[in-house]
Amino acid sequence: MPVYHMRRAEREIKDPAEIAGLIRKGRFATIALCRENEPYLVALDYGHDSERNALYFHCAAKGLKLDFVRANPQACAAIIEDLGYVQAECDHHYRSVVIWGLISIVDDLAEKRHAVDVMQQHLEENPEIVRQKSPVTDDSLLKTTMLRLDIRDITAKQNI
Repeated sequence: MPVYHMRRAEREIKDPAEIAGLIRKGRFATIALCRENEPYLVALDYGHDSERNALYFHCAAKGLKLDFVRANPQACAAIIEDLGYVQAECDHHYRSVVIWGLISIVDDLAEKRHAVDVMQQHLEENPEIVRQKSPVTDDSLLKTTMLRLDIRDITAKQNI
């Protein structure tokens, strides 16, 4: 993939710590997938695994998104922090991250368990409450479909 040159360079966020903070703060990502010439876009909540440089998602065991993932593992994700529309200025403040990478279906039970843990750590204020209410068992993991987006490239920008 060619390197993208951001048209409004003054809006680019280059600090890796700031980008990581945006990813940590986000709760859902919009994922763009494609098979042949047919695009598909879906919003999913996620967990960020900074050590593996990946995002994890869970989804139903059957469905359109899985058909697209199987047809083409290339994916793009957007995480947006909406800072609000500015009335009477025809402007919108935001910070956003765009991620490119390969998305795959996680089959390994140990990695599924890890993915659930990553998502709970990312999304829950107190993950232990959820773990006690709904313990993750091998049986529940076998019924759960997990996706992993391995991050290849990231760009981020802001208008604040």
